[in-house]
Amino acid sequence: MREIKQKHLAVFVSFSGMGGVEKMVCNLCRGLVDLGHRVDLVLVKAESDHLVGLPDEVNVVKLKARHTMSSLFALTSYIRKARPDALLAAKDRAGQVAVLARVLAGGQPEKLLIRIGTTPSAALAGKSWLQRTARFLPMRMFYRFADGIVGISDGVADDLCRITGLSRGFFHTIYNPTVPANLASQAGEPCPHPWFGDGGEPVVLGVGRLTRQKDFPTLLRAFAILEQQRACRLVILGEGGDRKKLEALRDELGLNAKVDLPGFVDNPYAYMARADLFVLSSAWEGFGNVLVEALAVGTPVVATDCPNGPREILQGGQVAPLVPVGDVNALATAMNHVLEAPPDPKSLQLAVQSFTVEESSRQYADLLLK
Repeated sequence: MREIKQKHLAVFVSFSGMGGVEKMVCNLCRGLVDLGHRVDLVLVKAESDHLVGLPDEVNVVKLKARHTMSSLFALTSYIRKARPDALLAAKDRAGQVAVLARVLAGGQPEKLLIRIGTTPSAALAGKSWLQRTARFLPMRMFYRFADGIVGISDGVADDLCRITGLSRGFFHTIYNPTVPANLASQAGEPCPHPWFGDGGEPVVLGVGRLTRQKDFPTLLRAFAILEQQRACRLVILGEGGDRKKLEALRDELGLNAKVDLPGFVDNPYAYMARADLFVLSSAWEGFGNVLVEALAVGTPVVATDCPNGPREILQGGQVAPLVPVGDVNALATAMNHVLEAPPDPKSLQLAVQSFTVEESSRQYADLLLK
């Protein structure tokens, strides 16, 4: 193993819940520490239970700003005092503020990268010209002053290239640090839900925030078709603003006894490992962390071919079926097919062996310190 010279790295972001960004940033900080680096996690807001799992070696710096755009002077002060060797801004607005802070701090740190974890064009599809311009124009203005942009999939990097007009060589792809070293032990922990491991009807699982992006209504409608063909049950883990709409749709479809929405859980791996099928029904993604996690524990999957991530993760559909976004019948058919003939779990695990915390963190460190 090559010798690592310790560097001082900072990750700047706002934590406002229990989403994928918070989880992946914590995984990355853990991975950078394991590589021997000194790591500051610089937070606008620190509202996430994921922080509990951070190693003690990660220095959490709370800027205590009301929102990202008002954290400029606090971030500038941090840079001047701490003088990190490199800084990674982990969201769009964090990147814009980091560019300005580096100017105010006299050109420090020497290396600044911006990480983008979603597909902006897909997220703003259907929005007005004014709304799209308000989001895209700052990207065109600010991103060129960073030292590079990291997309969490090739699709995200390509989308950002089109939006900003910058050279494709300015963009890098680093897949998320999704699979932790202790995944197997977490997957082996007891699952508190009575449907998993009871020897009853097969259980289909969905995981994600209850928002428009995850398109759980399509999953519910597809499950209603599937349930007419074979006895099964559906569990959707997560919380969000669309809960009441999803519960109403469940009632409308007559699936009260077959569908459960238990909310957010601390250890979804215990559910994934015991599910008969995992389904990602998203309208868009940046990557698809939960898809990788399900595969990593050997659970069969079906996913929408949404922008972006699933196609790259599933190797164009060779690993598992990809279906069109919003196509209820195609999703139901694919779910039934996989339940009828599930693939070998070991082949699924092999397909995602490169999406580890260790590998992703090494790539980030190499790029930050190049």
